[in-house]
Amino acid sequence: MRKIIVLSMITLDGVMQAPGGPEEDRSEGFNYGGWTSPYSDEIGGKVVQNELSQKVDYLLGRKTFEIWAAYWPQHADFWTGINEGTKYVLSKTMKKSDWKNSVFIESLEDIKKLKNSVGPDIQVWGSSKLIQLLLENDLVDELRLNIYPLTLGEGKKLFDNGTIPTAFTVMDSTITTTGVIIANYKRAGKVITGTIGL
Repeated sequence: MRKIIVLSMITLDGVMQAPGGPEEDRSEGFNYGGWTSPYSDEIGGKVVQNELSQKVDYLLGRKTFEIWAAYWPQHADFWTGINEGTKYVLSKTMKKSDWKNSVFIESLEDIKKLKNSVGPDIQVWGSSKLIQLLLENDLVDELRLNIYPLTLGEGKKLFDNGTIPTAFTVMDSTITTTGVIIANYKRAGKVITGTIGL
């Protein structure tokens, strides 16, 4: 069985839309694209480079795939893995692409079959609706989050209605010089409740 690992840059209020630049995703009138820019530092850069160097496959929503397909094939020197790894794209409307190693799937059942197949781990970047579908169906094994010290009050969010109650364990964490909390969480089972002792 392959692990599905969600990687996301989020604000304190859970917004994940367009972290990389002003024109990345302006849907629904979003005006804060590129909100991660002021928080770059050497620590965060090393974490990103480590993620980009892993040999994995990718599971993407259609919109994220279209954004990436317009950029990454021409920037293989920076991220060779995204061009070499298989990109599984969940879409009912898109069926093919010139970007090599792109495979199109249509349903939750296709994702479950992919997860139960043999191969490298599967990373999910961007793709807010896809991530919410995965969370609703208990298909996320790890969350690798970069939590930025700001709120935006609007935009696509990592967590939304439908997320099932789930416990996670922190595998490792660090704080950058600009206050970004980088934390990796592993699925740990059901939520346990109780009463806090006084």
